[in-house]
Amino acid sequence: MDSLSKLLSIVEEIYDQMKRGEIPEIKLTTRTKSNIEFKESSEVWVYGGKKSIRSAKSVKGAYQLLRMVYVIGFLKEQLIQNRSSTLRELYYISENWGIAKFNEQLESDRLIEDLEILTGLQRESFNVRPEEDGATIFGDVKIRERTRRGKRIIHCQDDVGEAGYQIPTNVDNIEFLECNADFVIAIETGGMRDRLVENGFDEDYNALIVHLKGQPARSTRRLLKRLNTELNLPVVVFTDGDPWSYRIYASVAYGSIKSAHLSEYLATPSAMFVGIRPSDILKYKLPSDKLTDEDIKALNAILSDPRFDVEFWRREVKLQLELGRKSEQQALAKYGLSFVTDVYLPERLTELGVLRR
Repeated sequence: MDSLSKLLSIVEEIYDQMKRGEIPEIKLTTRTKSNIEFKESSEVWVYGGKKSIRSAKSVKGAYQLLRMVYVIGFLKEQLIQNRSSTLRELYYISENWGIAKFNEQLESDRLIEDLEILTGLQRESFNVRPEEDGATIFGDVKIRERTRRGKRIIHCQDDVGEAGYQIPTNVDNIEFLECNADFVIAIETGGMRDRLVENGFDEDYNALIVHLKGQPARSTRRLLKRLNTELNLPVVVFTDGDPWSYRIYASVAYGSIKSAHLSEYLATPSAMFVGIRPSDILKYKLPSDKLTDEDIKALNAILSDPRFDVEFWRREVKLQLELGRKSEQQALAKYGLSFVTDVYLPERLTELGVLRR
């Protein structure tokens, strides 16, 4: 069992250090913006070579190593029994670990990420899954999904309601059988996703509509990656016009800083940003809101983020800072409920070369 042996090797190394009379420590890739670099071969952003040392020399480091050993012990039993748990369940299970228990779920989530980096595996290999995300796909694609009750075939337009097919935790259990779509549009908000479905955008433009449900889960990003690479479908991302939404696009196209160790598995570097752009506020005279101090701080951070270091983003972000405004997808309703599907998206998708005139 490759995943189990890799996990146990971490504990064995800690044990061997103690046996030699050394203070145990582990080296971990530094997970910061300054330690991500562009990998030419796969065109994604990955972690660089900077390392941090987690050592039992400090009380904090000792606690972290203790918790890691406890987590690996729990995962060992889980793998042997062929059981699974959620990130949330893992956090609560630690309540029984005495001084090794986690103070908040952020700590246990980050430790699972540490184990991913140390082993080169995804958390699904440890039978750890997130809470249900609820992101969906709707459109003309037929899939075969492998479930605990066997395989089932689903058409994501004909066999589901308008809520769509819910994307499973492990997207690699899906096999694409047939697809007649021309591209994928990934949408930040549920309201806009529903607008496109209600207006028949999937049928009129042969589109697969994916609801990102805010910051997309790994499973959603993995599905977009597979649709792009295996079915050769262009992927476009449609979000609100604020810095937090630009980061949503970045996580799809460039990979997130938090999970840069998985960028080659999750990121879709050819994904294109549809909007809402700051320039759209001027072009379409969109209703807008004043930028908050946090918005301004986030926009300035984007300007120093290497993933956004291209002319398009520099120009748009600087314009937004000058305007001091932000706008939502729903602001397009100013021109009626069909404007987004009849005018805005067709024009933008034609500009991007996704639609042909």
